[in-house]
Amino acid sequence: MPLSSHVPELGALELLLAVARLGSVGRAAAELGVSQPTASARIKGMERQIGVALLERSPRGSKPTEAGRLVIEWARNVVEAARALDAGIDALRENRDARLRVVASLTVAEYLMPGWLLALHGASPQTSVTLRTANSADVAGHVLAGEADLGFVEGPTTAAGLSGTVVAADRLVVVVAPDHPWARRRAPLTGPELAATALVLREPGSGTREVLEMALEPYGGAARPLMELASSTALKAAAMTGAGPVCLSELAVVEELATRRLVAVPLAAGLDLRRPLRAVWPAGQRPSGPARELLGLTRRTG
Repeated sequence: MPLSSHVPELGALELLLAVARLGSVGRAAAELGVSQPTASARIKGMERQIGVALLERSPRGSKPTEAGRLVIEWARNVVEAARALDAGIDALRENRDARLRVVASLTVAEYLMPGWLLALHGASPQTSVTLRTANSADVAGHVLAGEADLGFVEGPTTAAGLSGTVVAADRLVVVVAPDHPWARRRAPLTGPELAATALVLREPGSGTREVLEMALEPYGGAARPLMELASSTALKAAAMTGAGPVCLSELAVVEELATRRLVAVPLAAGLDLRRPLRAVWPAGQRPSGPARELLGLTRRTG
């Protein structure tokens, strides 16, 4: 059942309680940060709304009428309940603002996210972060379902229903074991050659897989994979054991290339395997709180 039109607004009740406590409309106005004419007009408006006089005014101040004392008693309960509600809402907001749910593609989660989260902890040590990993297609699903405040994906496009911004850049490389024939080749690997070769690849839905397949479309598309693996670690292990050529993020093989456990195959100039790394969030919403802070950190360090 809706409240009647005779129920005053909360601010007017708070003003009435201040007048009763301080004995003066002027002192109540000063305490609440409004002018005395505004306070007087609000009291008179409330009296008209209720239909009874609430205060007796005199040169010595203001005191409640008999009806006013009743309204003040009821108003006290209402205002106390409103303050409890206000405190509860503040607690909810503080709890929300101290929690951040992130879902990131495997490459971002493994090679970039640790540095970003360390920087976030330095800036906001009170923030509790939950990080989930998934391939890029699943990241989009988690964000759209409201299961994460911010997502990070690999690839050239942003899924429908999401907004995003580029936070870093990456490049895919083709790597092989040192004893693979491609490790000794001098001529760059061409698009047709790469498209015709069975590679060890990430699973469908991976941003790495999507970028490679788009790059090879002009050459008839990628050949059927030699095998499909679900992580960069598994791909590197397969390459090092001689399973076959592997295409994965340059970020993932820095150490292996430096120690010659893997060799990068030179690529022809026409093969563009660069890709953006994006932060994503639901379209129509702007990241706020810790999500906005993390987004700012990625932009400065990406």
